[in-house]
Amino acid sequence: MLAVLAPGQGAQKPGMLTDWLDLPGAESFFRWAGAIADADLLELGTTGDAEAIKDTAVTQPLVVAMSLFIARELGGMPGPVVHAPAAGRDVVITGHSVGELTAAALAGVLSVEAAIALTAVRGRAMARSCAQTPTGMSAVLGGDPEQVLAALEQHGLTPANMNGGGQVVAAGSLEGLAALKADPPEKARIMPLSVAGAFHTSFMASAREELEALVGGLRPADPSRLLLSNADGAAVDSGAEVLSRLVSQVTSPVRFDACLATLRDLGVTAVLELPPAGALAGLAKREWKGADIEVLALTKPADLDRARELIAAERGRAEAEHSPDWRVVVAPARGTVAPADVAEGTHLPAGTPLGCIRSRREEVNVSAGYDGVLAEWLVADGDLVDAGDPIARLYPEVAQ
Repeated sequence: MLAVLAPGQGAQKPGMLTDWLDLPGAESFFRWAGAIADADLLELGTTGDAEAIKDTAVTQPLVVAMSLFIARELGGMPGPVVHAPAAGRDVVITGHSVGELTAAALAGVLSVEAAIALTAVRGRAMARSCAQTPTGMSAVLGGDPEQVLAALEQHGLTPANMNGGGQVVAAGSLEGLAALKADPPEKARIMPLSVAGAFHTSFMASAREELEALVGGLRPADPSRLLLSNADGAAVDSGAEVLSRLVSQVTSPVRFDACLATLRDLGVTAVLELPPAGALAGLAKREWKGADIEVLALTKPADLDRARELIAAERGRAEAEHSPDWRVVVAPARGTVAPADVAEGTHLPAGTPLGCIRSRREEVNVSAGYDGVLAEWLVADGDLVDAGDPIARLYPEVAQ
């Protein structure tokens, strides 16, 4: 199984788009994405300095647009999966923080346009929340987990990101963060992050309210690929639930450690991190140290060839291993259906008559093309069908 990771804010760096602009359609895509986001993403991603791309209002759509463009350049991910026990699954997608909007688009919940537009609204709303009270975030690297959490509580800070790989991100007041840096937990290192405020905490309450008032106008689709949530690492199979979680995560901790645990439980064999890549791949490598899992961070255009190889290998493996759970019997001609008197659940040897299709000119018999069990009639007596329309569903396995 292939995992696709979508990075969040903090992964950006000056000039992050420059090396990718030689790809066909790159400049046009980022101009178009910038028009949707109401920001000059092309300029920000090429000439913007570290301070310019720290601005939450523009950084979030810049990161999401970059990830979505490279996903498009890869030619799409392996095909859709079914959210059912024991169903064949060839790809799983998860994002970190705002990267969850990228993941939602890749899973078919949101269109690319809706994902970029919602990200831009999210970024501006969070920027306004940041302006209300000076706050920030710092990564706590290493240390005993219980001691780290105790130190955060002591200084009035929130564990906003539980990232796995020995990393917790503390969020809260600048005074609390300064006190944590001055007195870190034993064997832990404190690294201030280049973000505008305390994301994923109650300091973002006004941003959450703005998003809640907006998303009612969206009509999300259910995920067509396995999609993991930052809230708890669980797969979400309802588009409405995905959208609800995208709103609530603005003030809720990111549990990327739980996502990494789920990925390992699913038996992931390869991981791709979309650009701007590096941070999530590093977390995965540390969390899964010693595991036989290839982790590829797409940091430069030359990495695209290996990424395509991994996607092709996974697609081929999934197709080779998949056996259909059921097959469809289709109408051989246009007309009205006269189904045979065969009850659902009946074992049908190949060639068993299933009825006929009647038209003014002819009557065409229909039969089972293989051994199986009649799972469900999809038509009733007298229904009008066209050639190729499904009329019954059969389980292909032979009844014992």
